Amino acid sequence: MPNTNNPVVVIPARMASTRLPGKPLADIDGAPMIVQVWRRAMEADVGPVVVAVSEEEVADAVRNAGGLAIMTDPDLPSGSDRVYQAVQKFDPDGKHDVIINLQGDLPQLDPEAVKDAAEALKVTDADIATLVAEIKDPAELDDDAAVKAVVSLKEGEKYGPALWFSRLKTPWGEGPHYHHIGIYAYKRAALQAFVALPPSPLELREKLEQLRALEAGMRIGAACVDTVPLGVDTPEDLERMREIFSGL
Repeated sequence: MPNTNNPVVVIPARMASTRLPGKPLADIDGAPMIVQVWRRAMEADVGPVVVAVSEEEVADAVRNAGGLAIMTDPDLPSGSDRVYQAVQKFDPDGKHDVIINLQGDLPQLDPEAVKDAAEALKVTDADIATLVAEIKDPAELDDDAAVKAVVSLKEGEKYGPALWFSRLKTPWGEGPHYHHIGIYAYKRAALQAFVALPPSPLELREKLEQLRALEAGMRIGAACVDTVPLGVDTPEDLERMREIFSGL
């Protein structure tokens, strides 16, 4: 299969966050969080950036900043479904063969991470690519909120196949463990196939959507990066992010 090389970045955003309602519009350094994430995606300069929204107020915030917002069905079950619907509206002719799904709660994201996800898809020629970072804090190994990725990497390698994901410490034995970073690059056909699949048994058990792809026989590649971007999921996260931006 030929390598893919024409990405579009899609950022799904919705107001109905259970832990931080109204999250996309939370102010960070004078701009809504979704606008800060859109700026990081634009700085990556890998292709057009689309924000997939289900509320008009989020669309207005993006458009007022000069961005492109596309309305999606508010009843869609996941961010992946929202991304796919937005791509179908934005690019019905299929000109973009890579879709990068960038979470809307990473306002401090290094734009290079977006490039790394696109490059991982190209280098590994997998169906899907994602990012990992080596775990340095031993406490994280026993934290079930920190998703671990089992990646086959030789010392000094940056790219390799991701064989499994779990909330448990895995694999067994001596050697590095990897934190999964939820940024994905999909071949377009793979995303289309993925959203058509029902939730899988191990996905439901671990509460990890990427297991659906593995259970269906899709291949996931990974790039190992240096740091895990700080996400905003709670009011405490939001205050910490505001402090970080105020010190920039």
